[in-house]
Amino acid sequence: MSDEPQPKKPRPGWASHEPQAADTPDDARDDTRTDEAALPRSDESDTESGGKDGTGPATATPGGSGKAGVSAKKAARDERRAALRARRTGWRRLVPTWRMVCGAFLVTALLVVGGFLLGYALVQIPAANALATQQANVYLYADGSVIARDGEVNRENVTLSQISEDAQHAILAAEDRDFYTESAVDPQAMIRGAWNTVTGKGKQSGSTITQQYVKNYYLRQEQTVTRKVKEFFIAIKLDRNQSKDEILEGYLNTSFFGRGAYGIQAAAHAYYDMDASELDAGRAAYLAALVNAPSQYDVVAHPENRAFVENRWNYVLDGMVDEGWLDPAERARLTFPVPKRTTHSTGMSGQRGYIVNIVKQHLTANEIVDEAALDAGGYRITTTLEKDKQDAFVESVNDNLMDRLDKDNRKVDTYVRAGGASIEPKTGKVVAMYNGIDYVKQYTPNATRRDFQVGSSFKPFVFAAAVENGSRTQDGRRITPSTHYNGDSERPVQGWAGPRYAPENEDHEDYGDITVSEATDKSVNAVYAQMAVDVGPDKVRETAVDLGLSPDTPDLDGAGPSIALGVANASVLDMTQAYASLANHGKHTPYTLVEKVTQNGRDIALPERRTRQAVSREAADTTTSVLKGVVEKGTATAAQTSGRPAAGKTGTAEEDTAAWFAGYTPDLATVVAVMGQDPVTAGHKSLYGAMGLPRVNGGGAPAEIWGQYTRDALAGEPVSSFSLRLQPGAHESQPPAPDSSGGPSSSDDPSDSATDGSDDPGEGDTGSSTPGDDSSGSDTGSGDDDTESEGQDSGGGTSTGSPSGGQGGDTSDDGTGTGGEDTGGGATDDSNRDELPGPGGLSGALDGRRWD
Repeated sequence: MSDEPQPKKPRPGWASHEPQAADTPDDARDDTRTDEAALPRSDESDTESGGKDGTGPATATPGGSGKAGVSAKKAARDERRAALRARRTGWRRLVPTWRMVCGAFLVTALLVVGGFLLGYALVQIPAANALATQQANVYLYADGSVIARDGEVNRENVTLSQISEDAQHAILAAEDRDFYTESAVDPQAMIRGAWNTVTGKGKQSGSTITQQYVKNYYLRQEQTVTRKVKEFFIAIKLDRNQSKDEILEGYLNTSFFGRGAYGIQAAAHAYYDMDASELDAGRAAYLAALVNAPSQYDVVAHPENRAFVENRWNYVLDGMVDEGWLDPAERARLTFPVPKRTTHSTGMSGQRGYIVNIVKQHLTANEIVDEAALDAGGYRITTTLEKDKQDAFVESVNDNLMDRLDKDNRKVDTYVRAGGASIEPKTGKVVAMYNGIDYVKQYTPNATRRDFQVGSSFKPFVFAAAVENGSRTQDGRRITPSTHYNGDSERPVQGWAGPRYAPENEDHEDYGDITVSEATDKSVNAVYAQMAVDVGPDKVRETAVDLGLSPDTPDLDGAGPSIALGVANASVLDMTQAYASLANHGKHTPYTLVEKVTQNGRDIALPERRTRQAVSREAADTTTSVLKGVVEKGTATAAQTSGRPAAGKTGTAEEDTAAWFAGYTPDLATVVAVMGQDPVTAGHKSLYGAMGLPRVNGGGAPAEIWGQYTRDALAGEPVSSFSLRLQPGAHESQPPAPDSSGGPSSSDDPSDSATDGSDDPGEGDTGSSTPGDDSSGSDTGSGDDDTESEGQDSGGGTSTGSPSGGQGGDTSDDGTGTGGEDTGGGATDDSNRDELPGPGGLSGALDGRRWD
């Protein structure tokens, strides 16, 4: 074998590294192996042959062959890449390789997943926005009809159970038919909504109900990418935290329906004057259609859009049929339900503003709801006010007072104000109030203000206190309806330790010797000022407060004898409460204006109201028997238009600045006051000349208003007569006082001539003695078959034969029992006539006569 080195046989896959000619066909170049696997072998053979050709040592320097190999590999790789680039010419350079496509897809997927996870982690469910949580307080009449809504946002949240199924299904059919089966977000719906918007089928967001609820409740309404991103993530989280029912309920309570109504409950009232629970399929479908474009879809405000709105309405109903929520036959019968042009105003005009403010004060004063909670809203307050009675009160004031004013030609008529209140005696419920002509024109509520004197309407409290305390005159005679007093005008009162007090009677009229009943009928100031001293002004005040006047009534304390003339500034509502206690046989039940309070369906506890015996039944009923005469033949005959047995008292404030009538039937106690006030300065003004009359007194407009209102308020109710239990000897005749001047008795010792309630009222009842006073006979019963038990009177004392022969009795409230016969020759008690119904069930005084 030759010593010359032999050429190596090429191994499979070997390729020459020499450059090919430029004109070498592409196919030949493509067949050339340029893969990197062949490069090491080529380099290695080159090295080996180089070591054997004698040009260099056969053994390479340590590390040298590694560097040379790396360089060779790099050169081969660069050559291969250059070859590939040479192949991608023209349009091929614009087409991504599969490696590029896969890489881009992988990067995009990583970005999307990473962004979703990052967004889900960063975006939290926020607190509700302020607008979404604001609600109105809704004030209702006793029958559930709306009086007013109070709040900046007209919204009343209701539970899903308080929304009719038709209303729920209509909303779903209009906005999201797959709500209960789909996820919180629906990309297909988003695309569909965008397409419908572009093609003119209405502006549609493509958002699910969950997304819309998130926008309404948690976010604002601006159309920004940031808001949409937040909406997306919050909707997903919310769908995991709340049930579908909860989300739907929230959506229905936050959606805007136009006419200032937020939520379906407010919308149902704004368009159809009904609760959401009463919505049928037709009306519900219209409200559901409104959500799309509330301002444009109101066919009353925009009748030109009715055809388009009806198409939307039909779309909703058809969707309900398709989903199986509406029977096709019922669908065929439905006609488009045009909403009301106007519904009952829920603003503050008319009587509404007065009622809202008075009820608010009642809620806070009785610690039912605090002021901050009321301001937050969301309360549904059912009042005791009855709509028919409220309307009757307003109508009566207009008919008998406001319509008779001529403000253009009589300046005094611009001063006229009116206030009134009406209470059920047995329950204490305020059923009606009148506060002024219009809250937005005159803010002061006339039913609750305490700045006008009540005048002679206070006098019944003086007499009730006299009976309650067994009081006696200065000469020792017990005070009854038949007790005689000196009724001369400006007669100085006797027994008063203070400054001289000699009140004037109206028109300075002198009445001479007069009974308490007659003095009450004629409202004689001289008699009642003396009676107040006989009873004691402090006891009079105590009785008035017990019956219902506020202890904080201005000018009630320290009035002295003038307390009888009504110098106190009690409110109409307080006076009504006190008269209601008289009508309820002396039982006082604190008045209430609230029947029920709820917040978001939860009942709020109401304070317990306890009835108590303010004065004895004999004191209250005897007062009633006296006040019946005022209506039958006294200063208040105008009140007979009520057509019912009635008792009451007129009153006039000093300088004729106010005129009152306070009266009651067995079923209803009502007080009316006409007041004079300058509309600019708010100062009190005399009413002389108002309505073209020389004087306005309680027997005029106030009694006329009372009569018409009472008749209308009790229309359809059975006529009730009074059931009275009177004090012993209430109507027995008594001779005039020994000293017609009404001064002290001839006794030198004042203590011998007067007694207080602690003395036995059965003793020393001078002026009423009759033959046979040593007998134990009893007088005639009080007319309601009241049992007259042995000698028990209203003062709690017991006697075994009063000088009059009368024996006080006690019976159950229903008046059952037996009456006794006066065997002592005393005059028969005529209280029977106070309880018998008159002709036709009327008071018996329509013709000016009392009943017998």
